[in-house]
Amino acid sequence: MPTSTQPPKKLPTRPLGIIVGTAAVLVAGTLLPSSAGAAPAQSDWDANAYRGSVDVVESNGTSNQESLKGVVFDDSNKNSVLDGNERGLNGVAVSNGRDIATTDSNGRYELPAFENMTVFVTQPRGYQVPVDEHNVAQFFYNHLPAGSPKLKFGGIAPTGALPEAVNFPLAQSKLTQSPEQHCAIGADIQTYNQKEVEFARNGVFADLAERQDYAGCGALFIGDVVGDDLSVFTQTRELTSMLNGPARFLPGNHDLDFDALDGEHEFDSYRAQFGPEYYSYDAGKAHVVALSNIEYPTKVPAKKGDYTYGLGERQLEWLRADIAKVPKNKVILLAGHSPLLEFYYSNSHTTKQLQEIYEILEGREVVSLGGHTHMAENLRKGDLMAGWRDEVGEAGLPFTHLTVPAVSGHWYGGRVLDGGYPTSVQRDGTPPGVLTLDIKNTEVTERFTVRGGDGSEQMSVGLNTPKYRAWYADNLSVPRGSAPELESPMAVSRADLAGQAWLTTDFWMGSTGSTVEVEIDGGEPLVASRTQQLRGETPLVGSEYSDPVAIAEQFVHGGGLADRSMHLWRLALPPGLAVGEHTAEVTATDVHGREFSETLTFEVTE
Repeated sequence: MPTSTQPPKKLPTRPLGIIVGTAAVLVAGTLLPSSAGAAPAQSDWDANAYRGSVDVVESNGTSNQESLKGVVFDDSNKNSVLDGNERGLNGVAVSNGRDIATTDSNGRYELPAFENMTVFVTQPRGYQVPVDEHNVAQFFYNHLPAGSPKLKFGGIAPTGALPEAVNFPLAQSKLTQSPEQHCAIGADIQTYNQKEVEFARNGVFADLAERQDYAGCGALFIGDVVGDDLSVFTQTRELTSMLNGPARFLPGNHDLDFDALDGEHEFDSYRAQFGPEYYSYDAGKAHVVALSNIEYPTKVPAKKGDYTYGLGERQLEWLRADIAKVPKNKVILLAGHSPLLEFYYSNSHTTKQLQEIYEILEGREVVSLGGHTHMAENLRKGDLMAGWRDEVGEAGLPFTHLTVPAVSGHWYGGRVLDGGYPTSVQRDGTPPGVLTLDIKNTEVTERFTVRGGDGSEQMSVGLNTPKYRAWYADNLSVPRGSAPELESPMAVSRADLAGQAWLTTDFWMGSTGSTVEVEIDGGEPLVASRTQQLRGETPLVGSEYSDPVAIAEQFVHGGGLADRSMHLWRLALPPGLAVGEHTAEVTATDVHGREFSETLTFEVTE
């Protein structure tokens, strides 16, 4: 595979506003919230990373082909081989994707073997699995004796007879032992070609190359790693060579072998490159579960779009067994490509077996993570939409559900900025970026970083006026990216101030429990109202509930359609404002108490 060439490290030009976060500290060149704390720093990942592979002992022809055995061991000399003086590790989980074995006092395990399986170890706290030269975590072994059926992108090569043993090396790690972790989460890299690979390189991956805070928990990319062309997996590995921590993946609906939609081999090429479709690992007091929740086929013969959202019975049983082994004093991060539930598609998005998943997690501290929809949602415990009632009842969500903004944004659309990446504003107004979960013991704080940014940008502020809404209506049916610019978007006439004009704040990771206040010309703070209350309603859609800053970018330069959002606040502009220039100081406070501010200058005209 090609060797990575890292670009110069830089902080490129931002596309939206200037926002200053007032509760932050600088750690390793990245702005972190002061409440997050700092995990032990590893200043030179390339020099100190534990590089290696799984120790596969070939069969001598006499081994039992009905069960797989091996040892999970402390690889003290870090050579990836079980040497005579290295000790086995007790109590570590190893799985074939169906059954879970726990190692004995000598580190030994035994699992039933079947033809098409990926065997993997659950990384325990205080240890790290090895990574390869591209920083991809090595914790698995694929077993498929005859290999995949003939596939365009290769699939899994024949593995032959079951090995004599598969031994899993682990190295002791202060990084994963620390109760303070920073887990980088990237959704939908979704590169369709080399041009988009360069957009990803110049954006999120250049940002991650600047950071040193995620070496313990690593970076987890939650599906749609590429865009249908699985040969681009190679370029994705090149991108992960830029990281300063281990990279893990899970599959999405664009990572399939579309010539094998049989329910058995559609993720073979993915598995060959990145490992099991689903698995788990520990870092600090967090137990991360990566799920494969894109289910094929739904029709026979299957077509590209014939997928639904679910786990399948085998994976559901594995999840049940995996969670049963997790102590109650850990927080569970449950990641899948598709969100379990979401605001935007609340009347149409259904995850099969959702109630069973909730039952498995009942009584646990949980944060759910999903991508797929190319937007950001921060749904908190108790939130409720009309379309969820059958799944969650009147009590609402049982725990936090986060939809992670896409690395690709709105599929790399829009104008290309000086930093070498496009605006690509998503369908809820959120720019592309990466989410980080800052964890202290079991307390999880989400942190969004716009690609090319330093973590301080958290909102866009604009004006929603009758003139804007008329322009919106005139250009709604025009091909996106071809509309004329809205003239004087920061101006409002005195006649339109009588309850028809709002100052809008799109607080990208805002949620229930967040607040937005506005001081106009230094006056008393005025409280803005959230457009969506999440108290059982259906989404409010249209120009009145849109983000005018995002729409101005999308209509003129391309991108999504930010006609609804669960994180938009509005303040009716006072009718008595005098003609002339005015200043609005906007302060957004998130559910964790962190404050962010932006100053907007606008004009009242005759």
